[in-house]
Amino acid sequence: MKKFHYHPVLLAAIFIGLIASLVIGMQRHAVEEESRTVELAIDYEGLLELAAREGLSADEVFARAKDAGITSLAVYETTFKKFNVNGKAVALTGADILARYHAGMLTNPLWRAMVEDGKIVGTEIYIVGHDAAAFAELKDDLFRRFGAQRVTVHTVGSDEVIAVKDYYEAFEKRNIGLPSDELRAVNAAGFDVIARPSNYHTATSDDVRAVFARLDGIRVLDIVFSGTETLGAPKALQTTIDEMRARNLTLGLIEGVTQLQFYNQQGMEEIAKGVGYDHVARLYSIPKDELTKLKIDAAVERWVTTDEERNIRINLLRIYEDPAPNMSLLETNMKYFSDTSAALRAHGFKIGKAGTFAAYEPPRILRALVIMGVAAAGVLYLSLVVPALNRRRRAVLLFFAIAALIGMMPILLGAGSKIRILAALASANLFPALAMVGLLDLLRGRRFQKDAPVWRIIVAGLILLSITSALSMIGASYLSGALADTRYFLEFDIFRGIKLTFVLPMILVAVAFMQRFDIFDGRFDASAGVMGQVREILDTPVRVGSLLGALVLLGALVVLVLRSGHTSGMPVPGVELKLRAFLEQLFYARPRTKEFLIGHPAFLLGIYAAARRWKTMVVFGLVLVATIAQGSMVETFAHMRTPIEMSLVRGIGGVLLGGAIGAMLVLLVAAWNRLLEKVKVA
Repeated sequence: MKKFHYHPVLLAAIFIGLIASLVIGMQRHAVEEESRTVELAIDYEGLLELAAREGLSADEVFARAKDAGITSLAVYETTFKKFNVNGKAVALTGADILARYHAGMLTNPLWRAMVEDGKIVGTEIYIVGHDAAAFAELKDDLFRRFGAQRVTVHTVGSDEVIAVKDYYEAFEKRNIGLPSDELRAVNAAGFDVIARPSNYHTATSDDVRAVFARLDGIRVLDIVFSGTETLGAPKALQTTIDEMRARNLTLGLIEGVTQLQFYNQQGMEEIAKGVGYDHVARLYSIPKDELTKLKIDAAVERWVTTDEERNIRINLLRIYEDPAPNMSLLETNMKYFSDTSAALRAHGFKIGKAGTFAAYEPPRILRALVIMGVAAAGVLYLSLVVPALNRRRRAVLLFFAIAALIGMMPILLGAGSKIRILAALASANLFPALAMVGLLDLLRGRRFQKDAPVWRIIVAGLILLSITSALSMIGASYLSGALADTRYFLEFDIFRGIKLTFVLPMILVAVAFMQRFDIFDGRFDASAGVMGQVREILDTPVRVGSLLGALVLLGALVVLVLRSGHTSGMPVPGVELKLRAFLEQLFYARPRTKEFLIGHPAFLLGIYAAARRWKTMVVFGLVLVATIAQGSMVETFAHMRTPIEMSLVRGIGGVLLGGAIGAMLVLLVAAWNRLLEKVKVA
């Protein structure tokens, strides 16, 4: 029997790296705990719409919303569609004015004079105002957006008329600046403002300063840009950065539709870096068409999960447009607001100005020690699957020293971003594999008695599952230690090797298994090693049934991979969605299905199979399935936006639930085997 030695120097290096990664993990946890304040916001126009639908005054609805827990209102730039409704300005097409003139309906002599002097052009748009302050802002913004070549100011008596060259239907929808009166109204109602400015075409520094000038004297907490560009992009971003820093404003970035990273806005990364990542918060809003399908309690649960798992700190709520049963529309929305606020408080959140992450970058020496530990793990794995290397201890040390030096130097010099990614990828794959390899070596040295009672096998299996999972979790600590910084917490950077972590650990374990066991149970010489057994597999005649079985297994693996990662390539069945919802209610952090329902039960069944001397090929398959859960536990930590505490609790919950299911599965299999034996005897 081949013997593989675990080099003590490599184990010591892994232990030192683990200590360093745990220190980084504790620092990360402290940063995350300091960012647990959520800003509850809603659109200013949303509350106005709610007031109109219920026939109530805006002030009454504002007061009710504030009492229900809303802290901020989002104010967008106005449009001429809004102006035409509120009457502060009116836009008429030149064609309409000319038609009125020729029909004898244009009675104002000054307007008639403009027509007769040829100043009215049918393709242009003419704007008159009824609110001096709003008209002044409108005039300023039109010149900035269209330029002097497309905007002309005429005087009609004592009034000004603005002529704009534009297509009317498009003009109605164009953004025309943040309305100062709405900003003041929000503050007067007791709310903070989330400003939603859009960009100008070829924006200048003067344009940017003009936008921020409207915020003078206004209590504004956050800037969330509208459209595909940030204000000032591409050439005046520094002015935007300077203005935001001067006002200590938080940059709100909208989470992408796939709930990954952000809705792409030109210039957002430059502004985030310029204002500092400690002034950036993630924003999420439940899509309007999705909200209509959710009951209030489901929507509230969505917000709790969103804020817990994805570090969302600006919750931009929308109003329900249809009332809940036996409730008015106002009561429906106020219950939605208040229940969301109460649920977040119950989960340890504070309600107020959006919490942001402190700028965090772990000490270089700690990160370098993590890289050293990863190098040791890589060399250790190679020594456990290559017998010739395992016997040459000096070669192992030399290999480790070179790998560690190459990895650590860039980190110590303040660089090494690619090294960190490689270290995280290696951690996610190596440590689950090493944990399973350690289990295999333990089972080789200490085999169960063939007639061992089932309860003893189950107890031993649960202990081994706990130990193996703990060893795999070392990889989780390493992965977090390699990546942890504010950019990863905010998802400016993400781990991109998630799908690989569901396949590569199984390959690594398969190689180690075939170096230790003859999967053909004596029909093949195990000393031939991996390649010999692979050749035997390739030379084995294939039956139709075996081929179909292999295709089913391959299909299952493809489904597993497609459903993994930051985004899923396959829809989730309704039954599983209901199971997930139930588990989210039952657990602080919902265990992952592939762990508690597949991998961990397979682990217990694999221990039982080994104890009962089942065919090695069956044990081999169960070991590979068990590896899925070990890799999944580590991969959970690759979602760096999720608090490290939640990822840890999720993994532990999976072990507990999966262990219980696995124990029941073993009992059922054992009972079935006893029944079969009785039938044979009879």
